[in-house]
Amino acid sequence: MSDIFSNIFSGIGISDVIDVMIVAFVVYKIVGFIRETRAEQLAKGLLVLVIANFASRLFHLYTLNWILVKTMDLGVIALIIVFQPELRRALEYLGRSKIITKQFAQMDKEKAKQLTSILIKTVEYFSSNKVGALIILERETTLTDIAETGTVVDAKVSSELLGNLFYEGAPLHDGAAIVRGDRVLAAGCVLPLTQNKNLSKDLGTRHRAGIGITENSDAISLIVSEETGIISVATDGKLSRFLDLKTVEKTLLNLYLSQLNADGKKMPFVSWLRRRDKDEQ
Repeated sequence: MSDIFSNIFSGIGISDVIDVMIVAFVVYKIVGFIRETRAEQLAKGLLVLVIANFASRLFHLYTLNWILVKTMDLGVIALIIVFQPELRRALEYLGRSKIITKQFAQMDKEKAKQLTSILIKTVEYFSSNKVGALIILERETTLTDIAETGTVVDAKVSSELLGNLFYEGAPLHDGAAIVRGDRVLAAGCVLPLTQNKNLSKDLGTRHRAGIGITENSDAISLIVSEETGIISVATDGKLSRFLDLKTVEKTLLNLYLSQLNADGKKMPFVSWLRRRDKDEQ
């Protein structure tokens, strides 16, 4: 028995181990991606077809097996059509990977703090007065095509500007405002709605649009409910609701701030945040 195991392991090289690890990682990521989307149910249906195909061949059910084989022949094309939204999202995720994209342009400390303060002040006003708002913060994925669906503003971010854009009755208050850096790029923009069927029925079009844009890009959505004043943040297709202003502030700082230490190296956000809180105390 020991000789058998010795022969087996003697034939395994470093490249084989690396190969297996890469394949296992890819399979793990694919399974995780499927579980986070509506493709999970479709994948289960495909698995049933594969098992039925195997069983029909095992029990010599030739007619059924012929039908299943012909169905599987068209399966690749059908999968591309059915999984088109999920495949697009996966490719966009790979496209904005740090391996093949340039570093997101960072703001300096003072500008980041100033912009964060403006957004927090604005969101607080919207929440207190139940003003519906949808603010999209652009990151590395450009949202120029989304901005073209609305009205170009190209103005510096301010509480007064955002307040006027989302004031009830204003021409652009129903759409989304796209923020690029410290400027409002456009307002009244139309966003793609999420196709997630597992969301609460209480969520309206504003929340579904806020989630949808984060499924197709790496943007962050700030959402204020018009009915309840609840503040929500959407990232990577996931919605966080009932947030307080402190949590929103940390999220924005994490997005914008890249503080440099005395050595010129980037200070991790958590370390900078702890230092800031200590200074404030």
